[in-house]
Amino acid sequence: MDPHLILLLILFIIQANPSMGAQINETSIPQGSQINAAGTQSWVSPSGRFAFGFYPEGEGFSIGVWLVTGATRIIVWTAFRDDPPVSGGLILLTAGGSLQWIPANQGSQGKLISAAPTSATSAAILDTGNFVLYDAKKKVLWSTFGSPTDTLLPGQDLPPGNQLFSSVSSTNQATGKYRLSNQEDGNLVMYPIGTVDPGSAYWASNTYGHGLLLTLTLDPNGTLWLFDRNSSYTKVLFLTNQSQSASPDSESHYCLTLDADGLLRLYSLVFLKQGREPLTKIEWLVPSSNNRCSVKGVCGPNSFCQVTASGETSCSCLPGFEFSSANQTSQGCWRVWTGSCTGNSSNGDIGPIATMVMVKNTSWSDLSYNVPPQTTTIEQCKAICLSDCACEIAMFDTYCSKQMLPMRYGKIVPSSNITLFVKVYSYEPKGSMRRTRSATSAAILISGSALAIFSLLVLSVSVLLCKRHQFLRYTRAPQHHDAEFDEESVGIRSYSFHDLELSTDGFAEELGRGAYGTVFRGVLTNSGNKVIAVKRLERMAEDGEREFQREVRAIARTHHRNLVRLLGFCNESMYRLLVYEFMPNGSLANLLFKPDMPLPSWSKRVAIALDVARGLQYLHEEIEVPIIHCDIKPENILIDGSGMAKIADFGLAKLLIGNQTKTFTGVRGTRGYIAPEWSKNTPITVKVDVYSFGVMLLEIISCRKSMELKLAGEECNISEWAYEYVVSGELKEVAAGEDVDEVELERMVKIGIWCTQNEPVTRPAMKSVVLMMEGSVQVRHPPPPASFSQSLLHTGSS
Repeated sequence: MDPHLILLLILFIIQANPSMGAQINETSIPQGSQINAAGTQSWVSPSGRFAFGFYPEGEGFSIGVWLVTGATRIIVWTAFRDDPPVSGGLILLTAGGSLQWIPANQGSQGKLISAAPTSATSAAILDTGNFVLYDAKKKVLWSTFGSPTDTLLPGQDLPPGNQLFSSVSSTNQATGKYRLSNQEDGNLVMYPIGTVDPGSAYWASNTYGHGLLLTLTLDPNGTLWLFDRNSSYTKVLFLTNQSQSASPDSESHYCLTLDADGLLRLYSLVFLKQGREPLTKIEWLVPSSNNRCSVKGVCGPNSFCQVTASGETSCSCLPGFEFSSANQTSQGCWRVWTGSCTGNSSNGDIGPIATMVMVKNTSWSDLSYNVPPQTTTIEQCKAICLSDCACEIAMFDTYCSKQMLPMRYGKIVPSSNITLFVKVYSYEPKGSMRRTRSATSAAILISGSALAIFSLLVLSVSVLLCKRHQFLRYTRAPQHHDAEFDEESVGIRSYSFHDLELSTDGFAEELGRGAYGTVFRGVLTNSGNKVIAVKRLERMAEDGEREFQREVRAIARTHHRNLVRLLGFCNESMYRLLVYEFMPNGSLANLLFKPDMPLPSWSKRVAIALDVARGLQYLHEEIEVPIIHCDIKPENILIDGSGMAKIADFGLAKLLIGNQTKTFTGVRGTRGYIAPEWSKNTPITVKVDVYSFGVMLLEIISCRKSMELKLAGEECNISEWAYEYVVSGELKEVAAGEDVDEVELERMVKIGIWCTQNEPVTRPAMKSVVLMMEGSVQVRHPPPPASFSQSLLHTGSS
């Protein structure tokens, strides 16, 4: 019989009957035991190979389990991995049976490390590396093996529905960019975090389709395999060569780790009897390290990956794009310039000129929204995209396709047949403003002479001013301004925290509270008692200083009558505050839904909707770098003293911790207004705002909340509810109030349904929405919502 099959049979029997395995030694820890970051920092297993407790990280400590390797340690499990390191304190197994971190500062809040269902009577650190809590009958209540982070140890299983998450780096154990998912369809799959679609997977065990629930396990001899607990099915992923690994003078340990670079590696660590540092070897890894760019997500949107001569990965932007963060090139790229159909016309002297730039030998995820006729040639493909306003990128690979932005998972593939055509915009003089070379040279000569004379005058004045400045340096009080973030560079005023504390009377009068923070009423006494709104940002991203500066600059440079104006900011120590113009008439939500408020007239509601549409058009299409709001809803639409609607909180989503909702998708927004692509983990574009606007438009028409509607006694979204009346011809039932213009009503309802289509590409751009609302463009009959059923017609609504 095949010795491999015999081995697997033995392993399977041991898995089914753990009591047949060898007795595992442990260090028992009774109630009341504690370890101190300032003294003894860990509980150590009997072999001395594993420890649980405090380990240094940054300027503080993290709590976890590690493999002791002499002078260094290999972290295999971490508590509170996404929280900042703690400053010290105790780890205590309390008399009440809970495992807690107790801070050294008595005024601080402690943390519960375990999530045991009942009180523990003891704990133990085992020679396997497992830290456990026991009840009085020595039954395991909780264990680190049961809640893995990025590593599996021998004897530790990854059951169906469980995952490993990579760390940020070898020195930062916070959740990184990748995950290994043991799916309940029987497949073991690796994805970038935030995605679940099959197109985002970059490695799979291909064990689906058998109707089995497979468990991933690593045995003490280093064999890695999948098995089904209810059948004899097994699949070996890696089988150790036992004759090479066994040695009387050495001791081997194995660990399977999803590393920060997205590769899954099985390590062996061989400890020699002499006590030297262990010999570390990579026994197995997936995907192959031959091309590390095969790991999807190494480079962000609109950028592509290539492997350097040293074997490292490097990211490059598509033509016409630049890195969204110069210091973090893996975060992706944004367009430098955008254009429009009108920009390529001959009207005006200056406008965007679009050209097609070719990119060869790359591979990308296919996000096509349109495929022209299959007879299209490569040159025709280029021309088709250039003449199409909506097309930004065309891909040719035996056939032509128009691609959606952002482009994902790009990488250099020398043998690739894919040719990409990227629309790149430049702004150049046109018509009469173009000069001949000789005319330009003459102009330069004249300008140069004038500039030389002017420079002499400026130099003389500068000398006098410098002398005066040197005197003032020693007579003025010191100013604490960020050189890269002063009033001049941002164009708005900076306030001290003390100024804003005084203006709000100690933040006494709260105007509202939302996802981005709390808003307070304030008065600037030194500016004619001007009333202001002060937003105190909360849950700021750690080390978010540079992000705050960049985003405030972007917000400050937006100027539109339908955006709430940013007047100033506070960027002092730990405080991040924004100062806005005060909006005396409150939010649109109060106008529409507050019982004691008079219902706004039809014409007023239409005007408000158009105000919001124009503000969104500006954010999406009329500024250098488009801003996606991510949370359009009536609460974020404010009304000024003249009744004009203005969008609030635009551009703030990036200032907060990215994964606010603790989901894999990093969903931002409010239930009822969130576009379907958030839950599908597909690329997020400005079309998420279009969807939210569509929901809100139907709420403005009906003065009803989307989440409170029903069809046939069941909950439905407002788009389904409105479509019923479009089909039945009873549109009057949709609109609240009197004096409704029926022609305008039909137009607005259809626009709302178009905006809330399931597929982003089907939704109109905000520019088209504005034109339709103004009556400049005819509104076609919309398709039904994706979940709409004809059986729901004429069944009544609440």
